[in-house]
Amino acid sequence: MSTTRSTRRGARAAAVATLLAAATAVTGCAGSDPVAAPPPSTTTSTSADPSTEPSADPSTEPSSEPPPSEAATPTPTATATATPAATPAATPAATPAPSTTAAPSSPATSGAAQPAQPATLRRGDAGPAVREVQERLASLGYWLGAPDGEYGLLTSQAVLALQGAAGLGRDGVLGPRTREALEAGVVPRASTSSGRVTEVDRDAGLVLFVEDGRVERALHTSTGTYEEYQHDGETLLADTPAGTFEVSWAVDGWRDGALGRLYRPRYFHPDGIAVHGYTSVPAQPASHGCARVTTEAMDMVWREDLMPIGSTVVVR
Repeated sequence: MSTTRSTRRGARAAAVATLLAAATAVTGCAGSDPVAAPPPSTTTSTSADPSTEPSADPSTEPSSEPPPSEAATPTPTATATATPAATPAATPAATPAPSTTAAPSSPATSGAAQPAQPATLRRGDAGPAVREVQERLASLGYWLGAPDGEYGLLTSQAVLALQGAAGLGRDGVLGPRTREALEAGVVPRASTSSGRVTEVDRDAGLVLFVEDGRVERALHTSTGTYEEYQHDGETLLADTPAGTFEVSWAVDGWRDGALGRLYRPRYFHPDGIAVHGYTSVPAQPASHGCARVTTEAMDMVWREDLMPIGSTVVVR
């Protein structure tokens, strides 16, 4: 009786050992090469024998979660090994993405941070921006009186002088190109190198007060139109003759001339041509031959004695 029981126990033990060996072999295939290809080996284990352990856990994928009673050690090993393998693969791929995005966004951000283009300034404007422009013009020798932050007649005349010196179209408005010339410090050049000389640059529309080749003051001027006109039955040309002359006489006040009124004229030509003040000094030539400047500018010429009797005038 005891021999029979021992024989049965031995047979049962052998059967259990056989089943354990078979289960261990299947689990070992799923995790035999986790580094080389963890996802395919997991899928292959599931499809190779989906019914290997049907009683282990009906709610769990057989390949993802092997039976707790069978090959407990291989299962954590397969899962732990597969997870790190997947993580490094994903990490390098994710890392370049932020750097790629950051590269283009950096210029875009710096571009957006650029200061806005300063507004165009013209007559009627006022404020700190206007005063800054006035101070810059004055420092370059473009006369406009005392800077006061008001873009009025004299500031407009100074801008016209700058535009003439820079070879720009003259309109008295501080636009982008005129601002560039102002920031670049464009100043007119003298054609003489010694003595006190008044130079009239007809093309640029400038009256320059020069000392030893250095321009001390620059004014916008409107000279002769070079058009013909009638006077006392004669056809005359409204020109401002080129050449070197001398200041011969002056009138301290308004003078009624044959062709109109002149304010505090300084005559330098025998035909009665002078530098004088007037109420209208447009951007382009408009006179019969004289060099017009504003009445305020002519007061400054007298006050600073910039055209004394006997001094030289060069018209070019």
